[in-house]
Amino acid sequence: MVLRSHSNAQMADIRTLLVIPCLNEAATIAPLLHKLNGQRGDLDMLIVVADGGSQDGTPDIVQNLIPEIRDLVLIGNRKRIQSAAINLAVDRFGEDRDFLIRIDAHGDYPDGYCRTLLQEAIDMDADSVVVGMETVGFGTFQKATAVAQNSKLGNGGSKHRAGGGGEWVDHGHHALMRISAFRAVGGYDESFSHNEDAELDFRLRADAFRIWMTAKTYMTYYPRSSASALFRQYLAYGRGRAKNLVKHRSIPKLRQAIPLAVAPVVVGAVLALLYWWAAIPMAIWAAACLGYGFWLAVGKNNPYGPLASLSAMIMHFAWSAGFWLELIGIRRRRTA
Repeated sequence: MVLRSHSNAQMADIRTLLVIPCLNEAATIAPLLHKLNGQRGDLDMLIVVADGGSQDGTPDIVQNLIPEIRDLVLIGNRKRIQSAAINLAVDRFGEDRDFLIRIDAHGDYPDGYCRTLLQEAIDMDADSVVVGMETVGFGTFQKATAVAQNSKLGNGGSKHRAGGGGEWVDHGHHALMRISAFRAVGGYDESFSHNEDAELDFRLRADAFRIWMTAKTYMTYYPRSSASALFRQYLAYGRGRAKNLVKHRSIPKLRQAIPLAVAPVVVGAVLALLYWWAAIPMAIWAAACLGYGFWLAVGKNNPYGPLASLSAMIMHFAWSAGFWLELIGIRRRRTA
């Protein structure tokens, strides 16, 4: 039975499937599992770790915890990507479960996270509950990137990046979903290695399912710790966004359309070797980013502001480049 109303839904009656897709998360998986286990209390919650072929001992760590942590299951995810991991777990274990909770192995979660999500789903009669993200860094570059991703310069005012909450939305960071809704739209599209959450949200909304962004809890996200890793991540994000727009024949929002100009502007600046004025658009973009960074340093007393502007520029360019590469059909090279 799928619960749809809080009038007769008690927390003890809810059966939840919690899925953690992971790949090489040996440093974080044990503390995360202990934390989730300690928080669930008397909730009927099956925890499934879907490992995508870790080479750092992650599966062994999880396997050793199975005797200690009740209702913990380890499965292999041959397709490696997160969308496939969730689909596989729901296919195997979701038949008699009411809700799906998705947990990122490289993130952190406040006390009562899962219980709050479930209560919000019941109280709001929501088909999906999404959360905001607080980005936190440790090393210098990671801290600067966190500043960028927490600012409008880096997130474009995205609600799940900008501290929104307490409202119905079209998209947000995936946290909880009714398994009936997940299955009704066919789950994640496994052709998406990135942006699979936004693509699924598009189908949910098209089928009149409702997405609630809670203001009562959030997740902590740790950004990439090097410029090259950040570039690769946002290149993939750009590709995913382009693929999503093409699949559903939709148009980008203004906050997405503006960064689209970055890659063409940077490429066009090469013409400055022949025509000096060709460098003007790139100079304006760079000046705007650097100016915002120095405003953060002076106006917000944030010493990472100037470096955050450089992180934002990497994000802008990589996202834009990925979008255009996908749109014009230049594919990534496959490695064996």
